[in-house]
Amino acid sequence: MSRKTSQSLRSRFEKDMDAGVAAFVASIGFDRRLYRYDITASIAHVEMLAERSIVPARDAELITNGLISILQEIEGNKFEFCTELEDIHMAIERRLFEKIGDVAGKLHTARSRNDQVAVDIRLFMKDTVIETIEKIRILQISLLDVAESHKGVVMSGYTHLQQAQPVLFAHHLLAYFEMFQRDKDRFQDCFKRVDIMPLGSGALAGVAYPIDRRSVAKRLGFSRISANSIDAVSDRDFLIEYEAAAAMTMMHLSRFAEELILWSSAEFSFISLDDAYTTSSSIMPQKKNPDVAELVRGKTGKVYGSLIGLLTVMKGLPLAYNRDMQEDKEGLFASIDTLFPSLDIFAGMVKTMTVNAGRMFTVMQGSHVLATDLADYLVKKGLPFREAHTVMGKLVNYAIKKGKSFGDLKLTEFKRFSPMFSDDVFSITISESLASRNAIGGTAPSQVFKALAKARRMVGRR
Repeated sequence: MSRKTSQSLRSRFEKDMDAGVAAFVASIGFDRRLYRYDITASIAHVEMLAERSIVPARDAELITNGLISILQEIEGNKFEFCTELEDIHMAIERRLFEKIGDVAGKLHTARSRNDQVAVDIRLFMKDTVIETIEKIRILQISLLDVAESHKGVVMSGYTHLQQAQPVLFAHHLLAYFEMFQRDKDRFQDCFKRVDIMPLGSGALAGVAYPIDRRSVAKRLGFSRISANSIDAVSDRDFLIEYEAAAAMTMMHLSRFAEELILWSSAEFSFISLDDAYTTSSSIMPQKKNPDVAELVRGKTGKVYGSLIGLLTVMKGLPLAYNRDMQEDKEGLFASIDTLFPSLDIFAGMVKTMTVNAGRMFTVMQGSHVLATDLADYLVKKGLPFREAHTVMGKLVNYAIKKGKSFGDLKLTEFKRFSPMFSDDVFSITISESLASRNAIGGTAPSQVFKALAKARRMVGRR
């Protein structure tokens, strides 16, 4: 933009903007990543203006060619980003004026920077949501690869971080698969709210030209156009929705990271993380630290913060647009730049970890994870469950004091707690326990194998 044109935007004022203020209000330091979407939307807009005879076709062609040239400059690292031009939209417009002269001013016919910004961020978010879903899918595939490679591995399931009941390791991993599937579903649902074209809303009241919003939407790949011009430029709930889904995904990653950290400790030794995803200590050479998992766990807070930040920005804004809304992007970009590498790295970390099946089984075998199965055994003999629970509580206490597992007890010891125990009590094993959980969604091998097959169909192969 020429200096003359730049000054025209301040024709209402008698003074230039203070230099400190100009730096304070500038967003080009972070919104420059929207350049491709801004140019794409501008080309669609000016083509529509020409079709509707609002702008001469020759001028529209000049503008389009100029915008394509600017795109090439940016992608060739030949474009100068100037802080004094506030944002990427003004930076591109200024360069267009430099390239084609005053005809560049016709590009802004029938639009405001408000609906221009809104369409740019929606175009950006459409691509972002699609990429997010794909990254989650790749992580799910890594989970399935590990689960299918260890279909026979048994471990203790936990509640309160206390050993609870036997489960298949694959069943445990499928729990995370389901969490990530819901995350994926949330992003897919979020896409519906993103996929709405706001251009044509103007500053807030619509535009006083015979525009064709549907043709612009078609050019830009939007399935719908916004129904209310005020709403279209003054809300960012679709960004909040993405941030909320991202926060939930990071929460699931953080929970999984916590388990990997525990499992890789010497006390558990259930898994060993690959060297490529661990670090050493500065003074203790024996250490193999799960720093990658710890950082994913730690970075979750950054995404939570961005969500709360945007909710706080929006909570008190009167309609329509307010400059506070410029604060929608920096936190959003930070969330994306945290979520994407976290998903990528996690997929690799899971796929390369070593599973110590023997250790999982040994730890479980020395515990009392079959207590519930023994209570169920008594129930099948006719004892009410609450009484069976009491019997087993006393039996567990006895076994602990004696330093014995259930497999170490003799029948006479069982009978001290209930005459209903007989020789068939010794048929209750870990394998039998697993097989008995044969309801849909249970940990029985037949159910888990079906779940694995279904999950594989859901995500396909990489």
